[in-house]
Amino acid sequence: MTIQQLTSNQPTADISSGAPDAPISESLITQLAAEFFSALPKQNPQGFNFDLPSHQPQPRDPIAALSGRVPAIVQQTNLNPASTQHFMEPTSDHPERRILSSAPVIGGANTPDPLAATHGLDLLFTPSAVVQQAAPATTSSNAQSSYYFLDLPKPDVVNPQTVNTQSAQVDVLKNPYAFDNFHVTDDHQLRSVLQDRNDKPATAESGYYFLQSPTVETAHPHSNLQIPAKTQNDQPIDILQIRKDFPILQERVNGKQLVWLDNAATTHKPKVVIDRISYFYEHENSNIHRAAHELAARASDAYEHAREVVARFIGAPASKNIVFVRGTTEGINLVAKSWGKQNIQAGDEIIVSHLEHHANIVPWFQLTQETGAKLRVIPVDDTGQIQIEEFVKLLNPRTKLVSITQVSNALGTVTPTQEIIALAHAAGVRVLIDGAQSVSHMPTNVTALDADFFVFSGHKVFGPTGIGAVYAKSELLDTMPVWEGGGNMIQDVTFENVIYQPAPNKFEAGTGNIADAVGLGAALEYVESIGIHNIARYEHDLLEYGQHALQSVSGLRLIGTALNKASVMSFTLAGYETEEVGKILNQYGIAVRTGHHCAQPILRRFGVERTVRPSLAFYNTTEEIDLLVSVLHQLRRSKPYNS
Repeated sequence: MTIQQLTSNQPTADISSGAPDAPISESLITQLAAEFFSALPKQNPQGFNFDLPSHQPQPRDPIAALSGRVPAIVQQTNLNPASTQHFMEPTSDHPERRILSSAPVIGGANTPDPLAATHGLDLLFTPSAVVQQAAPATTSSNAQSSYYFLDLPKPDVVNPQTVNTQSAQVDVLKNPYAFDNFHVTDDHQLRSVLQDRNDKPATAESGYYFLQSPTVETAHPHSNLQIPAKTQNDQPIDILQIRKDFPILQERVNGKQLVWLDNAATTHKPKVVIDRISYFYEHENSNIHRAAHELAARASDAYEHAREVVARFIGAPASKNIVFVRGTTEGINLVAKSWGKQNIQAGDEIIVSHLEHHANIVPWFQLTQETGAKLRVIPVDDTGQIQIEEFVKLLNPRTKLVSITQVSNALGTVTPTQEIIALAHAAGVRVLIDGAQSVSHMPTNVTALDADFFVFSGHKVFGPTGIGAVYAKSELLDTMPVWEGGGNMIQDVTFENVIYQPAPNKFEAGTGNIADAVGLGAALEYVESIGIHNIARYEHDLLEYGQHALQSVSGLRLIGTALNKASVMSFTLAGYETEEVGKILNQYGIAVRTGHHCAQPILRRFGVERTVRPSLAFYNTTEEIDLLVSVLHQLRRSKPYNS
């Protein structure tokens, strides 16, 4: 008997006339149960109750900032010896008990008991099932939306008052799944747990691989470059205050609180960025570098200040090394169409990795078609990490350029860029670093790395869309031919001769995206105010937590398991198409990317065409991960996995 049959309102049998001693039939019990459940308050049609509760800030150290909780692997008694509580061991049919906290007040989503939730659940997510649950149409149009996720029924909204009342009744101090007072006194304790979980080798200096980047002094002990100093500002981040800085995080989708896990596609903008752009249009709006009036001066100052902020943020020696472009894609195309055409000829070779985004493949492919050069590819191992030994084999006298991502947008792999640059330079080869996915997650110092080119997009680092930057060494910018022609990059023009502005202006033809460049500067200053090291530490632990939680879902395959990763948790779920998973998650306000992520070669390397890609930023929480994993467990129970 289906749950629809159990919960349908059928006519009640008259039992008063029957003999008192007559046996009660199963059908009669079913009918009585149906009457009882139909009289209860209306439940979510899918049986979910995943509204996130409000929590008070409790960040007392970088680990406590993780929503005031740690991964529920702290169930281990050796990690909490003071606890006298005895708790149920995880069961095979409900493995989420390994990762979900029993207390909804301080940490974790307000998730119902998985054992209890199962009895009221009907999750046959077939097209027919979805149609049966759909609410009556509110419009006369029967046309299907071009956006697949808008064609699904919206779940009922849970009464927040009920949630808060229930939460208040829980004695969180008796929760056996967490440390006393929900505080890890030593973040090395958590790090050791994560190390045991992932068999990650420990380091004496720091558990954070991405904080081991070289200093300018160690990379170039005799350099006289003046790099703006960066304050480490190591301190806990107040995750709740940070979330308040991003207005869109208060948005509701399908009646649910927005859970934004599509940060690899784009990041949201803090209020200071929105306000800065608004202020520009209200008080500074003008073209730049031309007129003599006051607003032109204000706009020019704001634009050039943003260039200085970019230089400081990525450790460039001077602002003149920064060229504003629309984004990473345009930046790579600029280098390919300018430096590439100038320096790469027939028979030369360009090296990329198997991890690359299409934007770091197509411009070089086009260049090889135009020049007769060859494109060579660094392979990756079964974890998704670059094979350095194979890269060394590819280097030869014909190699002219290595163009490589610092963080894979599809897998999250952090590539060994420092080692790659050193090896390439030893062979006399220039290196371009695609920093689109790295710049918001870890410290960047292009001078210490000795990168020849570095490109990134503003919208990936909490800035506006349509703006990005190219860094290049001065000797390269000065000798590179112009890419586009027009206003702003001109010093003098006659019909017989053209004199261009010096770099970087010669690469910024026409009226640039002035307002969004100013917004990018505000975004980077916002990140600096928090501290990129603090962000990196928080996100590192959040990623470890998320990957461990996802692995509790049977039939879920993580795509990309390199030890050094950032942000991305790509996966497939057996029995489901990736788009199907994305649709269901969207019903509950969870935004993830599904598809090939403009990185088809690397996905095909792992035998898949598409993945589900949750990706993190520093405004995400363990609660949101718990919610994601809880929905995935419900999906799995609707389609049991047989390995």
